Amino acid sequence: MVVKGEPFLDSHYFLSEDKTGLGAQRRRKRSLESIQDRPEVAELIVDRPRRRVKRDYIEQPSIIGPLEEAQSGRKRRQTTFFERRPVPKLPFPDPLYSDQWYLIGRAVGGFDMNVREAWLMGYAGRNVSISILDDGIQRDHPDLVHNYDPYASTDINDHDADPTPQNNGDNKHGTRCAGEVAAIAGNDVCGVGVAFLSKIGGVRMLDGPVSDSVEAASLNLNQQHIDIYSARIKQGRGGKGNIFVWASGNGGSRQDSCSADGYTTSIYTLSISSATFDNHKPWYLEECPSSIATTYSSANINQPAIVTVDVPIGCTKMHTGTSASAPLAAGIIALALEANPSLTWRDMQHIVLRTANPNPLLNNPGWAINGVGRRISNKFGYGLMDAGALVKLARVWQTVPEQHMCTYEYILDAPRPRPITGRFAMNFSLEVTGCLQGLPVLYIEHIQVITTIRFGKRGDLKLTLFSPMGTRSVLLPPRPQDYNQNGFHKWPFLTVQMWGEDPRGIWTLLVESISTNMNIGGIFSDWTMLLYGTEEPAQPSDQRYGPYNSQQFHRPSSGGIGQPSQVGTNNRRVNGGGGSGNLNKNGGGGSGGGWPEIENTKERDLDREINLTIGYFEICVSHCDTGFYADGDKCKRCSSDCETCSSGELCDTCHGAKLLIDVKHYGHLDHGRCVDSCPSGLVAVYKSTIQAKCVLKINTCAAGYFQSDQATGVCLDCDKACALCHGPGPLQCDQCAPGYGNSSIGEDSESDIDVVIDEMEVEEDGKIKEEDIRVEENIIDLIEKASTSKEAV
Repeated sequence: MVVKGEPFLDSHYFLSEDKTGLGAQRRRKRSLESIQDRPEVAELIVDRPRRRVKRDYIEQPSIIGPLEEAQSGRKRRQTTFFERRPVPKLPFPDPLYSDQWYLIGRAVGGFDMNVREAWLMGYAGRNVSISILDDGIQRDHPDLVHNYDPYASTDINDHDADPTPQNNGDNKHGTRCAGEVAAIAGNDVCGVGVAFLSKIGGVRMLDGPVSDSVEAASLNLNQQHIDIYSARIKQGRGGKGNIFVWASGNGGSRQDSCSADGYTTSIYTLSISSATFDNHKPWYLEECPSSIATTYSSANINQPAIVTVDVPIGCTKMHTGTSASAPLAAGIIALALEANPSLTWRDMQHIVLRTANPNPLLNNPGWAINGVGRRISNKFGYGLMDAGALVKLARVWQTVPEQHMCTYEYILDAPRPRPITGRFAMNFSLEVTGCLQGLPVLYIEHIQVITTIRFGKRGDLKLTLFSPMGTRSVLLPPRPQDYNQNGFHKWPFLTVQMWGEDPRGIWTLLVESISTNMNIGGIFSDWTMLLYGTEEPAQPSDQRYGPYNSQQFHRPSSGGIGQPSQVGTNNRRVNGGGGSGNLNKNGGGGSGGGWPEIENTKERDLDREINLTIGYFEICVSHCDTGFYADGDKCKRCSSDCETCSSGELCDTCHGAKLLIDVKHYGHLDHGRCVDSCPSGLVAVYKSTIQAKCVLKINTCAAGYFQSDQATGVCLDCDKACALCHGPGPLQCDQCAPGYGNSSIGEDSESDIDVVIDEMEVEEDGKIKEEDIRVEENIIDLIEKASTSKEAV
């Protein structure tokens, strides 16, 4: 075997072998065994083809005819550079420029990505080279030929330098993406690229079997020349690092998540999401907390899509999917690199998220505010990319401090690994001090949670991470169509939603299953948290965090957790990014950190004490913190859907823009759930000072009747068991008719007895008020009636 090409990511080598001649298989086996036995070899993988798809959700034909007779694509091999044309004046005369709604303020509400402001400042992507890793590009297309860069191009599939795709009607995707970035402005062809003076190349690698070595060769291409890859990172561009842009994915219709994509979970990737013409989530969009920002793309078939070039020499208005968003982001990034060529790959991520504009997309549910006051969304990252703001910040940006990495490993108590079955919820918490004795991380950039879980149906698992500053990040939502039984093995879940926060304090990982099959089981083996960030603020003007006091934990509410009493010492291991581990004998990290012991708990002025279980630690507190509820003398974690709750699944308030179903009635089993929109039969009620709720419609009909759901104004008869009702069945009674009593249906239902008790007012001394004594006296009668009714059933 011989080493082929340059090492990938510094430590990965591609070995090639001679498969010809007698005894080739025996030689191969001996070679593999010899290599694997070497102590310096960490892993040996046999290269096999993998399935890779182009991220457009529907294939549309070109709607603009070819400009001239198409020639055979694979025969055009000449490479010619042309003089750059001068920048034309706005508006551009290109025939389809007026259809590029996402560039000229014609999205609903007058929004766009503010590219024209960057153009008017004189930026068009000069001296920036972008490579499209796809099925090749039509390098002699009339709207690309002046900007084609042969040094950013190659053909991995056919092992030559020409990235021209096969002219078979299927390989047009890469060319379309290239046109979004670098289509020439001011000519009479198609539309305009975002960075119309940039250099564009292509790597033809999806037009054949795709293996790890094919992907590595694509990413390794001419790193010192190429600035942006749309599809290494640290060593390219003279040590500043290549910019790697990736589409978040089109599996949304199957409820897939980009958290299961190995590229979007890399810290080196700018994961780009999509928004529609009317500023909504596209139906195909995958959601994940690694998405950093959004650009426009397509929606339904009757809404406008993206305008670009097409093969062999035509144009299209129908480019679609999240892969139409990533090239727009690459073009905007090229404008920023022209403004400041010194930006590193981390600088670019900083300024993209800082300048993203959430306002056009706030009409979508799911937005939240993180610990430093920025709006975040699993759908849209930090918001819509803003080219003008990005360029302005790029011009004054100072290079960020050195990146540090700090590792915390959670060590399970026995049993280890932990058995899991059916529907469950477990939380595991640890204290982070930022690796103060290693390479400190005091200002977060990326967080990776690496975990191993085996479960009978992987798609039923849900993982949520809570930061010390109160940010809730859903690392993995349920994925109903994932029936894999192997689970996740050392899978890195990435979130960028805590960017800029102080990591010191208590972190909690909530692991849940939504399974309704109690026979499904598995094991939870381990989890490790990797903190990436800096010791100093990213910019001199940024907020500077003060010294850490391990007795004052960051918590999401003002109440906070009380001081810890005694806790175990074996539940976490810490490493400081290449420095020595700093776990001290008290179980904490950093300088004298850890969980302090309180010698005399009686000195604390607490009205009552509750044991707050965090992972496998117990802390005595005066009250349960936000996100927990009291269950006897224990504080337990609410469901991740709740902001606050009365029990594990009964929410009192919801996160972000979600609505709370508030129908305390045994016919409505969804009472206390948080939802994006109200189900049929309920209406949304918004008041500025309280939680938005879904409630029953007001019944304007006379007693014994209800208004039909068809909003016709027709009043229909209640069931004979109901004196008052909101629907036709006996489970929709609001008051029983004479001779009928209330009955609970199943364990999840709630009888009117619970409602009566809940509505009793209690004075400060804990006694029931006089006017409620009559209610208390009637409880026995209600119980007897309910019991009689159940016996009759």
